[in-house]
Amino acid sequence: MEKEAKFWKGEDRKIRCLLCPHRCLLAEGQRGLCGVRENKGGKLYTLIYASCSSAYPDPIEKKPLFHFYPGSVVFSLGTVGCNFKCLHCQNYTISQVKPENYPLAEILPEEAVERAKKCCEGIAFTYNEPTIWFEYAYDVAREAKKKGLYTVFVTNGYINEEPLNEISRYLDAANIDVKSMSNEFYKHICKGSVEPVLEACKMYKKRGVHIELTYLVIPTKNDDAEEIKNFCRWVIEELGEMQPIHFTAFYPQYKMLSLPPTPFKKLMEAYAIAKKEGLYYVYLGNVAHGDYENTYCHNCGKLLIERYGFSAKIVGLDGRKCSKCGEEIPVVI
Repeated sequence: MEKEAKFWKGEDRKIRCLLCPHRCLLAEGQRGLCGVRENKGGKLYTLIYASCSSAYPDPIEKKPLFHFYPGSVVFSLGTVGCNFKCLHCQNYTISQVKPENYPLAEILPEEAVERAKKCCEGIAFTYNEPTIWFEYAYDVAREAKKKGLYTVFVTNGYINEEPLNEISRYLDAANIDVKSMSNEFYKHICKGSVEPVLEACKMYKKRGVHIELTYLVIPTKNDDAEEIKNFCRWVIEELGEMQPIHFTAFYPQYKMLSLPPTPFKKLMEAYAIAKKEGLYYVYLGNVAHGDYENTYCHNCGKLLIERYGFSAKIVGLDGRKCSKCGEEIPVVI
């Protein structure tokens, strides 16, 4: 479904899209790198308003968000397109396809919220990049807040400040992929750059959005111990030692089929580095069940939230405090 887009300006008889740091300059009939925003008659249009590729109830832990309404169920919406071109994308069948080449269902904002209220506590924009779905995500999130639902982005963090400011008014939480600390990685593997992502992490948090970070550990690409250490030090310096982070295992996908899955030993190395650097809440994902899924009090070590797969049970919290020592825990419940 087409709708006039936000965040653009005319420039040299073309249109400059201002939604994300690519700032695509588009001639008549041209689309941005995302594939879903087009210059039509001197105006920028989104081609995917209310156009859904996916609509499912999911556990919030699947996003992954471990410190945000643990154990709740979130109505998860996705569309097509992305402002990255990641060679390892696990959802490339929707992120790298044109809207006209995929069977999309129309779900208007009011319907999305009504469907969510029947089975879920919130709405998440996920599966592909929600930033490029801005107009729809904004309208749905605004309606969701009126109806008492929480709202979530699962995002690569590639967004400009003005749209981030607008969506954050109606956004409760975001899981942000920090794919590497290297611009070379972003340039060659994602077709982007790292600095805007790091800035977005800080801006989302500054605006009161609960954030958790995911770092997909890819063998030989971003798994060097020094890079992991740099990531952890940046997190502590800019976001604090309480910031929840998730190191997740890579499995060969899309255009990275020649690489092996991430060895569990490598994930445990990343976990150990993060703990040694001083991060309190570190988790591992895409691996077999273990204690690295659970949440423990950073002060006394009591088990607070017990997880198995995507299920979660609060066992040691009194409100937002540890029931044993009374320490304040960075969790939204």
